Amino acid sequence: MNLYPMIPFEQAHATILAYAWPLPPVPVSIYDALGLVLAEEVRADAPIPPFPASAMDGYAVRAADGDALRRVVAAQWAGPAIEVTVGPGQATTITTGAPLPAGADAVIKVEDTAERDGVMTPRKAPRPGNHVRPVGEDVAAGEVVLAAGAVLGPAEIGVLAAIGRDRVLAHPRPRVAVLSTGDELVDAGEPCIPGQIRDSNRPALMAAAQQAGAHVLSLGIAGDDDEALAACVARGLSQADVLITSGGVSMGERDLSRVVIEGHAQVHFGQVAQKPGRPFVFATVQRPDGRAQLVFGLPGFPAASLVTFENHVRPALRALAGHTRLFRPPVRARLAHALDCTGQRVEFMRARIEHAHPERGDGDWWAEVTGRQTSGRVLSLVGANAFLQLEPGTSHYEPGDEVTAIRIDQPEE
Repeated sequence: MNLYPMIPFEQAHATILAYAWPLPPVPVSIYDALGLVLAEEVRADAPIPPFPASAMDGYAVRAADGDALRRVVAAQWAGPAIEVTVGPGQATTITTGAPLPAGADAVIKVEDTAERDGVMTPRKAPRPGNHVRPVGEDVAAGEVVLAAGAVLGPAEIGVLAAIGRDRVLAHPRPRVAVLSTGDELVDAGEPCIPGQIRDSNRPALMAAAQQAGAHVLSLGIAGDDDEALAACVARGLSQADVLITSGGVSMGERDLSRVVIEGHAQVHFGQVAQKPGRPFVFATVQRPDGRAQLVFGLPGFPAASLVTFENHVRPALRALAGHTRLFRPPVRARLAHALDCTGQRVEFMRARIEHAHPERGDGDWWAEVTGRQTSGRVLSLVGANAFLQLEPGTSHYEPGDEVTAIRIDQPEE
């Protein structure tokens, strides 16, 4: 008899996210900040550019001199400003990005000039401000350049560097410890004796957690021994914000993960009305600061483990990292073939969707499942770019029927 009632899929989502608070912000170097969520508003202390600068290679001049000849009196390269004042009938050679010398108010680009024996002849008369970037053209002093909650990509990190910020306050990456359980498991690359299989869950879940932006720690494989398993769980909880186990969460005599988790944490649910992944434990450990460590006991079947991670663990990791966009985008897709399911729980079939059917050539999304959809067949996820979310109540679909497809190859919305 199962100790935990089976709860709806949506209730599992809500329960997990109620405990997935953003991690406290920490100072982070901009060189380590890619993908992090900014936890402060950032303003520019000074304008950019901080001085009038040339936007072209050419000559810095006084526009009032019109198209008259100019004597070239100096050269101003990009870098420290030289001590020179451009007077009437004078010019300085100037390069892109160089500070405009005193007295000059325009730049004539080199293509519009000719120079001989130190005398520059313009082909057209400049106007004041021609090819000059004024102070603050890009950013004004005091301007908000990044809002709290911004995700730090290459452009945002470039902005921070441009205004002189080498460190910012950001939510850190969650630390995730991953443990596989079961006497039958051996590491990839190790020989198997009859009755053993290689552990695919831990490498796959570690990769999925890294892809979600987490720092990942491997706890290895724990056999079906409650003391060894308890020691691994305790180590994971001592080192990580999130503990993920796989296997041992059903009701069999040797399903010890659930029992050990119960001894370390408060279990919130142990079954979810979903396929794959019905046996799925979520628990929390209360910290002294009032925050909760999250514990996920995932199924042992490889496909069920990864599907459950994608649906439940990934959104929680993103919430911990300060993201507000937590879920992959759904689209409506037509089935390219007939499809049968249980119709009793929400079911997630791995599929390939494309925007035009190869035979019909229309603009609808069309979906085709990736072969057999058993909970143990991790190959069903290879090449899949969507989960077909089939709601309870319908057990048969005809070709052309519409279903919801969750685009697991797209960023969260």
